[in-house]
Amino acid sequence: MDKLSKDQLAEVERQFELLQRGVTEIIPEDDLKEKLARSIATGKPLNVKLGLDPSAPDIHVGHTVVLQKLRQFQELGHQIQLLIGDFTGRIGDPTGKSETRKQLSEEDVKRNAETYKEQIFKILDPEKTKVYYNSEWLSPLTFADVVQLSAKATVARILERDDFSKRYSAGLPIHIHEFFYPLMQGYDSVAMETDVELGGTDQKFNLLMGRTLQKEYGVDSQIAITMPLLEGLDGVQKMSKSLGNYIGIDEEPNEIYGKAMSVPDELMLKYYELATDLPDDELKALESGLADGTVHPRDAKMRLAALFVRMYHGEEAAKEAERHFVTVFQQRALPDDIEEKPLPLSELSDGRIRIIRLLVALGMQSSNGEARRSVQQGAVKINEEKLTDPNGEVEIHDGDIVQVGKRKFVKVKLES
Repeated sequence: MDKLSKDQLAEVERQFELLQRGVTEIIPEDDLKEKLARSIATGKPLNVKLGLDPSAPDIHVGHTVVLQKLRQFQELGHQIQLLIGDFTGRIGDPTGKSETRKQLSEEDVKRNAETYKEQIFKILDPEKTKVYYNSEWLSPLTFADVVQLSAKATVARILERDDFSKRYSAGLPIHIHEFFYPLMQGYDSVAMETDVELGGTDQKFNLLMGRTLQKEYGVDSQIAITMPLLEGLDGVQKMSKSLGNYIGIDEEPNEIYGKAMSVPDELMLKYYELATDLPDDELKALESGLADGTVHPRDAKMRLAALFVRMYHGEEAAKEAERHFVTVFQQRALPDDIEEKPLPLSELSDGRIRIIRLLVALGMQSSNGEARRSVQQGAVKINEEKLTDPNGEVEIHDGDIVQVGKRKFVKVKLES
């Protein structure tokens, strides 16, 4: 760094300060500054990696915490290495798991990978992102290569992982192939000559394994940057689709907006900081306004909701979602643009239909079980009258308004 000009040194500090936003840990910080200095001096961008095992096809706002940081790197001129773990995905990351994960088929991995890419490029610039598949270098490894790789780490080191340690102490099975997961993820960084790798705090062990293996193979060691895990809408558990406390980035605009309005007040600034592209000066002004009472929490939350919709569906969709929310929830009125869906007369018997069957036939619920739970929870209305008997039948007429929860409305169109 001593050979840099005054302006170049200032640029190193500027980039480092920007990249610190929302970060839990940079390991090690001085090395990141050195890499930034080298990049600025040579004009060669840093290779910044995010590894994804496509074990589930949908991305939610919790996943975007790391993606927003990658976007920052892109805007600073660096190269993103998006690694699709089509090989490691067949094993599944054991991080945080109390039992061996089910192995995915090659077809599952490919299908999920395509969905991931489609959604990720709502945040990342595809022109500044290079997509890799680790089957390219992991599949050709011979057994001798695998033995050589496994010799780079000890069993004691692998058992330092919290999930492995707990399973071992509890006498729960750990399969040998699971031990190879962090080794393979680390080997990815060797093959890709990665400068910086990002992940959630739960990925720290895997990221550091990348540093270890790069050193063993004579490659310049990467920087590990960990990002916080974002709590879901319940304010307690990590955001997860399985827990139902998530905001999916591919959901309908009204759904995203409505869910964002249920973010706990105490988490609102964290969502802004980690999961939006709001500039730092505006974030500080918002934080100050909430603290001194000049900004109402409801208004701040509406701004957050609109931001999410704009980021994933565009400006017009954000305006429309806000209008819909104000109309339906603040003014307690039915929206005037309710989607009309056909219901074949053959579904009716003497003009009547079981409630559960109605919800599934209209596509408002994906299964009878989901429909039953919605009725039992008091979330289903017809013409603003709440239904409570999941085994009951209702008389249906053309133009009836069916509602599920606070955000789903359908106008029935009877067809022969």
